[in-house]
Amino acid sequence: MSDPNDYTAGWICAITMEYVAAQEFPDEEHEGPEFVSLNDNNHYILGKVGKHNVVIAVLTDNEHGKSFASVARDMMHSFPNIRFGLMVGIVGRAPGKHDVCIERPQQVGR
Repeated sequence: MSDPNDYTAGWICAITMEYVAAQEFPDEEHEGPEFVSLNDNNHYILGKVGKHNVVIAVLTDNEHGKSFASVARDMMHSFPNIRFGLMVGIVGRAPGKHDVCIERPQQVGR
């Protein structure tokens, strides 16, 4: 199992489709955490992207009204060394001048 203290980046997805896509980004996947905070009901994927150990979570469909803030709070309680967080998602419009768009090239054999 993975040590929660080893993770420094948090990534929160708003919907399941984004969460499924996010699971393709880690360069290597890690086992689930050894433990999480008592009231943490988030679902996590752990892995490494570049040199960063990353925790990926999603707002669960069955918890209506759960906010990004509560997901982030629970994530930070369970993974106390997170230093930065990202909310990454899909959009239905063309990017504006303040949006950051990143594309990952498709890798053969993955």
